[in-house]
Amino acid sequence: MLHFISENIGNIIVCVILLVIVGLALRGILVNKKKGKCSCGCDCEGCPSASICHKDR
Repeated sequence: MLHFISENIGNIIVCVILLVIVGLALRGILVNKKKGKCSCGCDCEGCPSASICHKDR
């Protein structure tokens, strides 16, 4: 097991960093969704799809 880790330490570090980045991105999306913010990251003013995204408004 130690031999596998020592041979692949670079790949393991890159995978861990990518998992952290994806996890933080998903966390941000979920927090914004709970706050009722738009998921696309822009304001709905002037957006042609605003009526599709927010039917309840």
